[in-house]
Amino acid sequence: MMRRSLLIGITCICMLLVQLVQPMAVTAAEVSNVKVYETPMTNTNTSLSGAMTSKHFQFQTEPFWKAKNATITLDYKASQLAINDRSSVTLSMNGTKFYSFRPKVADQVKQQLAVVVPAELLVKGNNTLSVTGSIQTTINDQICVPPDRHDNWLEIYKTSTVAVKYDTEAFSGSIRDFNARFTGMDTIRADSNVIVVPEQSSSSELEAAVHALSGFAKSNRLKSDTIPIQKFDAASMDHKKWIVAVALYDQLPAVLKTSLEQQDLSKQALIQVVSWSGKPTLVVTSQDANMLVKAGRLIANQELIMQMNGSSKIVTESTDVNTAAVNVSKQVTLTETGDEVKGPMRQEKSYFIALPANRSIADASKISLDMRYAKNLDFDRSMVTVYVNDKPIGSKKLTSELANSDTLTLTIPKNLDISGNFMVTVAFDLEMKHGTCIRPQDEMPWAYITKDSMLQLNTKDKTELLFNNYPSPFLRDGSFNQVAVVMPKERDNYTYLALSNLFNLLGQYAEGNTGNIHFYEDTVAGSELTNYNVIAIGSYANNKVIRDQNAKLYFQYAADGAGFISNEKMSIDQDYGKRLGTLQLIESPYKDGHGLLAVTGASSEYYYLASKLLGSEEQKWKVFGDSVAADKDGQVFAHRFKQQAEQNEQSLVSNIMERSDVLGFMVAVMLIIVLILVSLIFLIRKYRKKRRQNDET
Repeated sequence: MMRRSLLIGITCICMLLVQLVQPMAVTAAEVSNVKVYETPMTNTNTSLSGAMTSKHFQFQTEPFWKAKNATITLDYKASQLAINDRSSVTLSMNGTKFYSFRPKVADQVKQQLAVVVPAELLVKGNNTLSVTGSIQTTINDQICVPPDRHDNWLEIYKTSTVAVKYDTEAFSGSIRDFNARFTGMDTIRADSNVIVVPEQSSSSELEAAVHALSGFAKSNRLKSDTIPIQKFDAASMDHKKWIVAVALYDQLPAVLKTSLEQQDLSKQALIQVVSWSGKPTLVVTSQDANMLVKAGRLIANQELIMQMNGSSKIVTESTDVNTAAVNVSKQVTLTETGDEVKGPMRQEKSYFIALPANRSIADASKISLDMRYAKNLDFDRSMVTVYVNDKPIGSKKLTSELANSDTLTLTIPKNLDISGNFMVTVAFDLEMKHGTCIRPQDEMPWAYITKDSMLQLNTKDKTELLFNNYPSPFLRDGSFNQVAVVMPKERDNYTYLALSNLFNLLGQYAEGNTGNIHFYEDTVAGSELTNYNVIAIGSYANNKVIRDQNAKLYFQYAADGAGFISNEKMSIDQDYGKRLGTLQLIESPYKDGHGLLAVTGASSEYYYLASKLLGSEEQKWKVFGDSVAADKDGQVFAHRFKQQAEQNEQSLVSNIMERSDVLGFMVAVMLIIVLILVSLIFLIRKYRKKRRQNDET
C-alpha cells in the first residue's frame, strides 16, 4: 500500500514538473525571437554648450518591427564646474519627456547612463531623441546676472547608442512586405540578403539585376553596407535569409520553376514571392529578354513596389513601370506648410535640398527667406543666420518694425562649390529683454518661417572626367546616362561583388529608372561602344577592352600583364604592382565626350578591392582626381594625371545662356532694338521719297 502511495506521489510530482517546464520552454522560445538592433546616436562627439541648450538625434525602426522598448545608453561628461544639485538633463522621445537626471561630475572619467524608453513612445519609421541640458556652474546671490556660457557644457560621446528591442511581425508573403524586409536595416547589417543570377548570365539578366539592385540600394538606409549580386550556387546562398533570383525562365533552377504560377512568359514577365529551401525568394523571370529587363526596371521603381500587396505581378508590354521624370526645378520651396521654432537663444531649422549629383550651383542662385517673429525680443542682440552645408552665407538683425513680416535675400556664394544634395539651415538667435531675470520657457520667444521662403537655383552640368564629379558621367540628372558595362571573360564571386559595389552607389544616386544600361562581353567591337560611357571590369588577362586600352591607362600594365608599372606619379615595385587594384577614369577611346572607367587589377581579388572605394559614400571621399590605386593594407593613392585647365572666367555668352531670366531680358531688348531699327528704316525711306517728290515739283 505504501509502495502504491509512493508511486502515486511521484507521478503527481512529475506531472507538476511537466506543467512548470512547459511555460518555461514557451517563454524561452519567445525570448529567442526577440532581437536587438543597436545604432549609434551620433557619428561624432556632440557638445551642449550654454546654460540651457538641446540637441536632437534621429534613429529608425522598420515597419515590420514590433518594438518592445528602446535602451538609450548615454556616454557623457559634464563640466567639472557643474553644480550637481542645480544642473539637470532631460530626455524626450518624439516630443514627450520621459527621463531627467542630474549629471555626475568627475575630472577625467566618462560617465554612462542607461535608460529604457517604453514602447508607447516609439513610432514606426523615424524617431527623434532630444537631449536638453541645463548646466549651472555658479550660484548668484545677485539677481539678473547673466550666466557664463563658456563653462556650461555637456559632452555626448559618439559611443552613445540606441538599442531597440523588438520581434518581427509574421511575413505576409506579399511583394511589398518582401521588399521591406529585403532592404531592412537588420537584414542588411546581418548580410542576410542576396541577388542571384545564373553562372553564365546573359546581358539581359545582368541588366535586370542591376536595375533591381539600384532600386533596393535607394531604399537601403545603411548606405555604408552593400547588397551583393552572386551566382546561383549553394555557397553564396547558404547563410542568406532573403533572396532575389533574376533569370530567364530557361535558366531558373527546376525547384523554382515548379513553385511559379503557370503563365505564358513568352511575351511577359513574372515577379513572384515563393519559398526556396524554406527561404522567402522573389523570382524575377521571363522567356523574353526585353520583358525581363522591364521587370527589373519595375523593381527599381520602389514607389510602385511598395504598393503591391499581392504575392505576384505580371509585367506586360502595356505595364507602365517608369518613374516620373526628374525635374531640376529652379524654384524650390523650403517648407510646404511653414515651420516654427520656439525657445530662447539659438534655435535652428534645417532643410534637405535634393539636386542631381552631376549638377552644381551656378552664379546668381539665391535664398529668399520670408519670416515673422515675436516682438518681445531684445532686438539689439537678436538676429537670423543662414547656412549652406554648415557654412554661413549671411545674417540679418531682427527689428521690431518688421517683426510681423520680414524677408532676407542672400546670394549663394559660387566658391562654396556645391554639387548634388545639400542642406540649408536657418538659425535664429532669439535673445530676450532682461532674459537673465526671467525663467526660460519652452514656448517663448518664437520665430516662424513661412511657406513663401524659396530657393532660386541656377545649376550647371559637371562634365569634367574626375572622380570629384562622380557619378558623372554615368548618371545625368538622376538617370543612368548610356552606360555600357564590359564584363571579363571569367567571372568569379569577386567579379560579381565588384559589379555590386559599383551599382550600389550608383543606385543610391539614381532618381529614375529610365536610363540605359547594357552589358557586353570583352570581345565587343569598339563600334558598339561609341554612344556609351563605358565601365570595364577585369584584369589585363581576362578583359580585352582593358588590354587594348593599356597604353591609354594612367596606371599601365607591364608587357606580360602581370602587374602595374611605375608612372609619373608613383614608383611601383614589380611585386607590389601585382597586389594593387586601380580605378582609372579616362576619355572614351570610342567617341569624344564620353568616359571610360577601368576597374582593374592583376586578379579579381584586387579589382574587387578597388571597387569598394566606389561602393559607398563612406569610402568615396578617399577617391579624387582621375586615377586611384589601393592595396590590401588599406592604403589609397589618388592622383590627377590630366592637365588642369586654366580656370578662365566664363564668357559673357555662356553666362547669358545659363541664365534664363537674363536670356529672356536680352531677347526682349534685341526685339526692341530690331523694332527701332525697322522704324528708322521706314522713316528714312519715307523722308527720301517725300524729298524726291519735292525736287520733281
